[in-house]
Amino acid sequence: MAWQESPPALVARFSEALPDDPRVLPRKMFGYPAAFVHGRLFASLYRSSVIFRLPENDARTLMAEHDAAEFEPTPGRKMHGFVAVAQQPMLDADELRHWMQRALNHVATAPPSSKPSHHKKARQGSKAARR
Repeated sequence: MAWQESPPALVARFSEALPDDPRVLPRKMFGYPAAFVHGRLFASLYRSSVIFRLPENDARTLMAEHDAAEFEPTPGRKMHGFVAVAQQPMLDADELRHWMQRALNHVATAPPSSKPSHHKKARQGSKAARR
């Protein structure tokens, strides 16, 4: 399947929902807006879906409440621990911020990634400085 750009309104909502936390590093992953903490992905867009890395209990709750599903970027290749919420019906702004924070809290507890960053300088600080 050909690469599809995320809808501009969804990109803006994703950016607005990023936690105002100095540990959060927004950058692109596979051409889509994404958010990392300690070098690990915790949230991303993929086409017209929002992807969160969540603990199992939270993942089950999100899937039950919002008709979300395990993230499967390629048919038959699910990414364990990642949940995709389709744009329609999309989470409202408060829910999006809530799940973004839950994903950040979950991933922040993991040890920092040992993979070297491909970015020369991490952009950290306030949300305004990250835009």
